[in-house]
This record gives sequence, structure tokens and C-alpha cells, in this order.
Amino acid sequence: MAADQVPFESLSDAEVMLRAGADDSAAYEYLVLKFHRPMIAFMYRMCRNQALAEELAQEVFLRVYRSRQTYAAEAKFTTWLYRIATNLAVNHARDHKVERSGKMVSLDEPDEETGTTLDVADQTLNAEQQILRRERLAAIKKQVMALPEKQRAAVLMHKYQGMDYGEIAGSLNLSESATKSLLFRAYEALRERLKEFV
Repeated sequence: MAADQVPFESLSDAEVMLRAGADDSAAYEYLVLKFHRPMIAFMYRMCRNQALAEELAQEVFLRVYRSRQTYAAEAKFTTWLYRIATNLAVNHARDHKVERSGKMVSLDEPDEETGTTLDVADQTLNAEQQILRRERLAAIKKQVMALPEKQRAAVLMHKYQGMDYGEIAGSLNLSESATKSLLFRAYEALRERLKEFV
């Protein structure tokens, strides 16, 4: 099988992106399809608006396309992708001074592989326990959304995207120690604000 006929699934995302940089449009489309839903979910968690999340995700992929020929696989592809996304979301929030509303949003988008959410009701709990659990989850979501943009992005990448410190550091363009400090401050703030639920 020729190198250009290797299925994208058997390549790393960085290798697929390098092929996209060599003007392989199928490689670019593969990455867009693979990361489209996770990117919209990430942007929705950042901006709390479905239409805006879709628009920002589209802008992320437009920037990926524009950068395809200069892409260098120095870090994981997802680190590079989420750096673009985080910068875009933080800049948009700053430029538009997005009002933080008290409106509740779901941070628990369905898992890409299993289709389940983190917030599925536990049938072993009684009615009172289920109500307390829902109140606790609602409070956590509200407080995560109230964090400053970089802290919120770091928490979302750490808890919801499953990224490690190195990947988050690369995405936020910070050192690993600065990232650990950022996450520590975010989790301390959450612990303080959520004392009654802990």
C-alpha cells in the first residue's frame, strides 16, 4: 500500500495534519469530522451559547486550514488545536465583554465514544439523594462557568477533555508549573465556593 493510501485512522492526528499541510483535502476533512463535535462542546462550555459555539468552532477549523502549510508537529495535534480554540474563546470573551448570566448550562455533553453523560441519574439513590446530587451538580456547573476564562478553559480541558498538564500547558501557552498553579487556584476557588456541598 502506498504511503498516501494509508487509512487516516492508522496515523496520528499530527501525521494527518502534516498530510493536510501537503494539500491533502481529505486529510483536513478527516480532522474536521473527528474534532467537530468535541470542539463545539468545548466552545459551548466556554461561551454558554450554542450558535456562538458553532461559529467559534468553525473559526477554529478555518484557522487550522489557514495554518496547515506552516504546521509543525512539535506538540500533540490536540494541544495545538486547543491552543487555537482557547485563544479564540478568551479573545472573544474579552473583546465582547460577555456578560456572565446566572443561566444554567450543561457542562456534561455526551461522551464521544459511549454517548453517555457524566450526570446520568443513579438509580440506586433515593429521591432526596437524587435532588441533592442535582443541586450539587448545578452548583458546580455554575461555579465553573464563573471562573476567569483561562482557569475555566484549564478546568474544562483537565476534567472534561481528559488532557494532562503538558497538553493543557501547550494549549494555554504556559509552562507546566504555571498550568499546575492555574489549576490549583481554580480548584481552590471552586472548593471555597462549594464548601456547603463538599
